[in-house]
Amino acid sequence: METAGTDKNPLLEKPLIHFGRRVLERTTPGTPQAGYRLLEITPMTPHIGAEVGGVDLSRPIGEALAEELRQALLEWKIIFFRDQREFDVDAHLALSAVWGEPEPNPFFPKGDTAGVSRLAKDAAAIGQENIWHSDHSFMTAPALGSVLRAVEVPSSGGDTMWADMGAAYDNLSDAMKRRVEGLTAVHDWEPSWGTFMTPEQIAALRQSLPPVEHPVVVRHPRTGRRTLYVNEPFTTRIVGLPEDESRELLHELGLQARIPEFQVRFRWQPDSIAIWDNIAVQHYAVNDYYPRRRVMERIAIAGVPLS
Repeated sequence: METAGTDKNPLLEKPLIHFGRRVLERTTPGTPQAGYRLLEITPMTPHIGAEVGGVDLSRPIGEALAEELRQALLEWKIIFFRDQREFDVDAHLALSAVWGEPEPNPFFPKGDTAGVSRLAKDAAAIGQENIWHSDHSFMTAPALGSVLRAVEVPSSGGDTMWADMGAAYDNLSDAMKRRVEGLTAVHDWEPSWGTFMTPEQIAALRQSLPPVEHPVVVRHPRTGRRTLYVNEPFTTRIVGLPEDESRELLHELGLQARIPEFQVRFRWQPDSIAIWDNIAVQHYAVNDYYPRRRVMERIAIAGVPLS
């Protein structure tokens, strides 16, 4: 018979504190190291995010420069540019075309040019993007990437953070990797964007944007790297699991994006540009600048179905 005080402490069976070495690979192991002749690469961390110099993005982009830009994005997952003062909407469209066609977001306010979303946030239109997410994961073919330009930024605050979801997968325990292998998840815009809409508006959009399913772990379409692909606002459940188990698993996987070693943080200045690989990373717009004004313009790049 057990005596009082001998019951096991559940916190000791499953510790809530995880510390120590992280596995932080910039690219898939075995990938040849890239070389650059036209770009000046300054890493922001050893494995995610780099500032790029030596290029004026307002000028025509030849194929040699385009190839180096594509390679830099695959290697670093987010690349940043400063002081692009002559960069206008035509240059924005030309830069995004290095990777593909624009993909409009059905929920963002439209800019003056097709494919360009203008995100103006201030005391009257408070930022709502301060949650870790992957753009357009509620679509059958989620956005491949995004090109974001700072038009007006507050004197302090308003940073953006990105998390490497390849590192998030690499650092799962072996048991968790086995648990998620082969699982799929439902992605749906309604629990997030639907909160700002009437029932009639939701019903109308349901015709063109039904819930979709993606693997919990995807193979990056260009690198083949295994990447954790669930996010808090859009991933609603794991297919085939009971509701409570699905909720618990999604919560645990979602916490991976919050680990600082997987992240990079960018302080915006006017005329700064960020380009990110939307399959490789999640991002978080820090909403600490209210009621000051922050204006950004974004082009999302059309993607392909994930596997």
